[in-house]
Amino acid sequence: MTTEVVTASTSDRVPVVTTIVLAFSTDPMARWCWPNADEYLATMPIFTEAFGGRAFQSDSAHCTSDRRGAALWLRPGTGPDEEEMGRIAEERVPSSVRDDVYRVMERMAHFHPSEPHWYLPMIGVDPTQQGKGYGSALLSHALRQCDRDGCLAYLESSNPRNIPLYERHGFRAIGEIQSGSSPTMVAMLRTPRSATANE
Repeated sequence: MTTEVVTASTSDRVPVVTTIVLAFSTDPMARWCWPNADEYLATMPIFTEAFGGRAFQSDSAHCTSDRRGAALWLRPGTGPDEEEMGRIAEERVPSSVRDDVYRVMERMAHFHPSEPHWYLPMIGVDPTQQGKGYGSALLSHALRQCDRDGCLAYLESSNPRNIPLYERHGFRAIGEIQSGSSPTMVAMLRTPRSATANE
């Protein structure tokens, strides 16, 4: 069965963010930042908005037609709301790991390509629907645009389980991001297939 992917509308904003919050409930990096369930549920929606919410303003927020999977892509020249992310880190991350969070954020910025690129801050599937092809459909939908534009795509994988999925879609690891007690994130880059032989 084919999974339909659509551009998220204004009315999709809450279900899209909620799906991502559910999907990241077992994410190593997210739960390192907010290990307590109440802190996680209170903070992750506003973090999602800060990290990837600008996708809604540029028609680059995608979801499956049943809203069980979602991806927030940032177009070339668009970035996360770094000021708001810094405020969230200052006010809502436990002081015991806050310095490491700041260092992780600095390392994330270091790996971003200098060339124009599409950035995928967040992609997630309702945990009850994982393994059914939603993530692959969401990636394929956006990467077709990258290929048409001849543009790089970049992401950080905060969950090792997702790396094989990204690799199947042409992403390659370019470095690791880690500080102190933090989990390791993997920076991954994809060259457009139109410019790569035999991809």
